[in-house]
Amino acid sequence: MLSPEMKKRLLGYQRDEITEHHIYRLLARLQKNPENRKILERIAEDEKRHYNQWKRYTGEDAQADRSKVRKYYWISRIFGLTFGTRLLERDEERAQKEYSDLYAEIDQAKAIAEEESDHENALLGMLDEERLRYIGSVVLGLNDALVELTGALAGLTLALQNTHLIALTGSITGIAAALSMAASEYLSTKTEGGSQQPLKAAFYTGTTYILTVVFLISPYLLLANYFVALACTLIAAVLIIAFFNFYISVARDQPFKKRFAEMTILSLGVAGLSFLLGLVLRVVLGVEV
Repeated sequence: MLSPEMKKRLLGYQRDEITEHHIYRLLARLQKNPENRKILERIAEDEKRHYNQWKRYTGEDAQADRSKVRKYYWISRIFGLTFGTRLLERDEERAQKEYSDLYAEIDQAKAIAEEESDHENALLGMLDEERLRYIGSVVLGLNDALVELTGALAGLTLALQNTHLIALTGSITGIAAALSMAASEYLSTKTEGGSQQPLKAAFYTGTTYILTVVFLISPYLLLANYFVALACTLIAAVLIIAFFNFYISVARDQPFKKRFAEMTILSLGVAGLSFLLGLVLRVVLGVEV
């Protein structure tokens, strides 16, 4: 006989399982890739089986959390299937850690926990998504844009001291660099002759670079004070680095802190040196704008 507290707890797990069943089933219906669809359908069935296993103990039905279903549906649509499903798995891992103190009372708890951990992670590792196949091209565009443009904007801020002139110069520099990087990525990918398509690799690199340029240039178009604009640009750079590395840490199951620290130190370090260089050149050359 379950205590009221234990029953309430198992009903919570039961609700989580049926919620995840609906999430995976919904995502499976959206997949054009037949292999991805099969994987998600298998996970959805596993979640439903786990729901029924918990139900044997509670003797009650549980309703899915519709808001959570909508949340992960839109996360997966906007940021990609792999990111959405792995983010969901992170939520599940927290629940799995709680299962260990149920082993003595609930016969099926250990089996469910092991299957949740091993089987579903193995299946999710089989997911195939284009945007992750080209993540190297995205990293190339993002890294170069952050390092080069934050440095250029910091130097231009001291040298020019005019937000619109800085924005114009930075935009020309950024767009030219984006086209150059895209062309280099095209030639590099074509020379390597791997599974990636050169045009797609160039597209991902160039698009990432230009989007980063837009975010970093925006403060200079919206603000009159060039020092405030530079501060906002540096904050925007840190936020971009944080978001991107969180995305990679979830989608690729990689550590977040080390990558975030490396990219932040590199970008801000180059910006600081460029800022000093702009000051030195302005004094040495006697340029006043």
